[in-house]
Amino acid sequence: MTPEQQSRNTRALCELAPVIPVLVVGDATRAEGLATALVAGGLPVLEVTLRTPAALDVIRAMAKVPGGHVGAGTVLTPDDAKRARDAGASFAVSPGLTERLARACEEIGLPLLPGAVTASEVMRAMELGYSMLKFFPAEAAGGAKSLKSLAGPLPQVSFCPTGGVTLQNAPDYLALPNVVCVGGSWIAPDADVAASDWAAIETRARDARTLC
Repeated sequence: MTPEQQSRNTRALCELAPVIPVLVVGDATRAEGLATALVAGGLPVLEVTLRTPAALDVIRAMAKVPGGHVGAGTVLTPDDAKRARDAGASFAVSPGLTERLARACEEIGLPLLPGAVTASEVMRAMELGYSMLKFFPAEAAGGAKSLKSLAGPLPQVSFCPTGGVTLQNAPDYLALPNVVCVGGSWIAPDADVAASDWAAIETRARDARTLC
């Protein structure tokens, strides 16, 4: 799967809803209930970060939930990408981009949403064939104003900003012509996941679904 094909795939996923929940889940027994609540709330694309020992088991469980599209976040190496794919991830998200990671995702057929912040990083991703990128860490890197500035010289690239994105500032990003969706962790806070409060999480998902 070429980088061009990968970007077409990840863009199609990003277009399914205005928000991709970014999930750090330490207990795989919570995975199915969490994914079910998010999908029921209208957010079918889920990013499970590889930041906990349970992450791959979480992906395996969430991948079985009807209507969901589960990806792996914090994919840093070719081995991360392979393990994520084998666990059932349908896409990968990385905070940056290396040629080794790009080649690995091409070889194993795993769509990659790579990160880029500066104009040079975006241009490098474009040289490799990517046109759908992650903008991370969004708020620390200048927020919506920085993304708006990139739209002028680099209009052919689209973004999913993550990192510091909230219910309050998400509309600022979503109003930009080069933003397809945003990624955020506010929809499934740790306390609600630990308490299995799926109703509260589904309500937040429904609220996020209405953002534009």
